[in-house]
Amino acid sequence: MTRSTPPLAGAATVAAAGAPAPVPAARSAPLPTRTLSVDGGTIAYDDTGGPGPLVVAVPGMGDLRAEYRLLRPALQRAGYRVVTMDVRGFGDSSAEWADLSARAVGGDVVRLIEALGAGPAVVLGNSFAAGSALWAARQAPAQVRSVVLLGPIVRDGPPDPLARAVVRLGFAGPWRVWFWMTYWNSLFPSRRPDDHAQARRALAANLRQPGRMRALATMVGLSKADTEAIVAEAKVPAFVVMGTRDIDFKDPAGEARWLAGALSAELMLVEGAGHYPHLERADEVGPAVLDFLRRTAP
Repeated sequence: MTRSTPPLAGAATVAAAGAPAPVPAARSAPLPTRTLSVDGGTIAYDDTGGPGPLVVAVPGMGDLRAEYRLLRPALQRAGYRVVTMDVRGFGDSSAEWADLSARAVGGDVVRLIEALGAGPAVVLGNSFAAGSALWAARQAPAQVRSVVLLGPIVRDGPPDPLARAVVRLGFAGPWRVWFWMTYWNSLFPSRRPDDHAQARRALAANLRQPGRMRALATMVGLSKADTEAIVAEAKVPAFVVMGTRDIDFKDPAGEARWLAGALSAELMLVEGAGHYPHLERADEVGPAVLDFLRRTAP
């Protein structure tokens, strides 16, 4: 791993190199599932407990809270209380919701922090949930110390009629779970955790439950214009982590630099990684996240 001169004032860029190989899954023991009732349904989460600073980790759309299984042990060893939650529509949270927006999920994060009585918290958000982390900080700034945005999608991409048609077809029939899982599998271009196949089976099984794919189709179709509108106003300390081969962007590094600049955030570019840098390169992303947390949530 090499460090280069920051391209933005107050930001740091990290280029991570490594040969494709399975990432050892240094997981902690499974934790019991807890639930929180909010307007419209229940949110599922687990909690390592302990007196340390609170970290709330939020997965992206169409995924489970287990996506933080490689970061959680390192955070816990460093003294943090780690809570991972399933977002609306997925995992052990309710499947049916009237509102599946990043803003609504951000509200769930705030309610969870308040219910735990352990704030303020650092909020980790992957993909669309990066926007939820920013919404949580906007809705309750006293409850959010800082945010870590992993593979963040916080604005709409340029119009792509062909991509829209493919997505429409992919969600249109009984092949919809296969379609999503094929796409999900492609988000790990360099290397995968050694328990990747197990995680894939668990996610596919969850998405086959009634209402899950309907929730996913709704989320995929939502505009992120409201989230983009709050980026320039955000005051929360932020750390942006982006894989340079994230296929959700035509120019992942450019997208990351735009967001880091707009937030006056620190920036880590993970060379060769895709949409889940914290799973592909946990051995490199984990220490960088811990370094950021030590300075914003000591």
